[in-house]
Formats: sequence, C-alpha cells, structure tokens
Amino acid sequence: MSTLPVGLIIESLVAILLLVTIGYCVVLNNRLKRLRADEESLRATISELITASEIAERAILGLKATAGEADRTLGERLVEAERLSRELSDQIGEGNTVLERITQIAEAAKPAAQATQSVAERPAPAPAPAAPIRASDIRSAAIEASARLEHFRKRAAEQAA
Repeated sequence: MSTLPVGLIIESLVAILLLVTIGYCVVLNNRLKRLRADEESLRATISELITASEIAERAILGLKATAGEADRTLGERLVEAERLSRELSDQIGEGNTVLERITQIAEAAKPAAQATQSVAERPAPAPAPAAPIRASDIRSAAIEASARLEHFRKRAAEQAA
C-alpha cells in the first residue's frame, strides 16, 4: 500500500461510494415510480369507494322511505283488522243470542208439535235430515273462530314489532 499514493486510494474509495450511491438512487427511483403508480390506483379506489358510498346512502334513504310507507300501511291495515274483528265479535254475539232464542222457540214448539201429531194421522215418515245443527256446535265454531282471530292479531302485532 505504500506504493500507491494516499490521494489515489481516497479518490478510489470516493468513486466506489459514488457508484453505490448511484445504484441506490436507481433502486430508490424505481420504488418511487411504483409508489406513484400505487398512488394513482389508490386515488381510483378512493373515488370508487366514494361513488359506492353515495349509492349506498341513496339506497338507505330509499329503504327508509319504503319502511316508513310499509309501517303506515301496516298500521292502517291493523286498525282496519281491529275494526273488522270488533264487528265480527259483535255479530257472533248477536248470532249466539238469535241462536239461543231459536233454540228456546224450537224446544217450546216440540211438545205442541208432538201432541198435534199424535192426534192427527201421521203422514209417511220424511227422510231423516242430515245431522242437525246444534247450538253448541255453532258456539264451539264461534269460539274457534274467535281464537283464530286472536292468534292472527298476535302474529300481526309481532310482525309489526
């Protein structure tokens, strides 16, 4: 080493360091180019995200409007159903009253009809009617209808909630 001058060694070392620096600058430049390209794709992604969020906001507003309208419609239908239910209950009650009166009249008329029939000649027997409808059968049908109506009311209330 003593044969080479110190100045030449220092200058060679500086040249090597400059070459390393240039190589590192090239690598850094390539990374910066990729970063800029990624920045453009990131901007495009952000703009797509903004567009998607605006579409979602409009959809949410539409859903809110639809839900509000459905709520109003359901409320109107529930009010109408309750009104019809009350009317039906009143009519069932009136029907039961009429049925009880008819049953009482029929029971009161049976002894008179039997006495009249025994005195007069008995006509040929008429074909037996199909199973007679009893007041208890009608009452049980009315009770069953009321129970079903109450079940439908509860289900409608649960669906509204």
